[in-house]
Amino acid sequence: MTKSQPNLPTLADLRAEIDRIDEAMHRLLMERGEIIDRLIAIKRAQGGGSAFRPAREADMMRRLVERHRGILPLDTAESIWRVIISTFTYVQHAYAVHADLSAGDAAMRDSARFHFGFTVPFITHVGPANVVAAVAESAGDLGLVPATATASTLPWWGALEGDSAPKIIARLPFVERTDHPAALPVFVIAKPVPDAMAPEVEVWSLRVSGWSARAARAVENTAEVIAVPDSAFDGAALLVSVPKGSQLRSVTEALVNAGVSLRASTLVGSHATRYTVSAGNPSDTQDA
Repeated sequence: MTKSQPNLPTLADLRAEIDRIDEAMHRLLMERGEIIDRLIAIKRAQGGGSAFRPAREADMMRRLVERHRGILPLDTAESIWRVIISTFTYVQHAYAVHADLSAGDAAMRDSARFHFGFTVPFITHVGPANVVAAVAESAGDLGLVPATATASTLPWWGALEGDSAPKIIARLPFVERTDHPAALPVFVIAKPVPDAMAPEVEVWSLRVSGWSARAARAVENTAEVIAVPDSAFDGAALLVSVPKGSQLRSVTEALVNAGVSLRASTLVGSHATRYTVSAGNPSDTQDA
């Protein structure tokens, strides 16, 4: 006959513990809301611009990954925190997310909903240039455009070159892994708030002549480059992401050595260093 184990909790006991934790989580969220309400009063005098703080959010997501343990999937923990962060950002300063669907409707929607939830309005466009234009006309909206070239890519980043133009302020996802549920690489476009920018990776718009396969190979290990034909003869427009620890000069020197002439260069944004984790192992992290 099997003896009873009186020290083991009953199902009712465990469910009561879950209810206690759920109530505590809800109370903490409401307490967070009270702090955000005070934050709004402090920020009210700052005027327009996005309330999105990419440097802080990237740091928050890195710390989430580093402390995460247990049976709860990292995807779930990350998505919960993304909804909390983006929703409280929306409460501070209402904004919409404008998204370019040229890389695929499903992939872009997955990225937008994973990172910004369902409270934030989601507005679709065809072509990055239309997203940039919508952000430029807004009072603090965000734009999402693919961070890779597509078959129809044009040099949309030229619209970021003016002093008052929107800029690239983030690259999503903040935490990259091979099995990420919203893995599409995306640039976030916004009117920049200088003290909120993550300056680790600089993003430059270059206009060059003499672009070739040789030139592409010359910089492939130095920077991430999106290249499309320019109006000039044998010209190209490049969007170049220069990683932390490197300088644009090393990229331009490699291009010149490959027979390229630099016609113009303009800083069009920056973002946090890409942070990667091994699939299924959040404790194994590294800066890319």
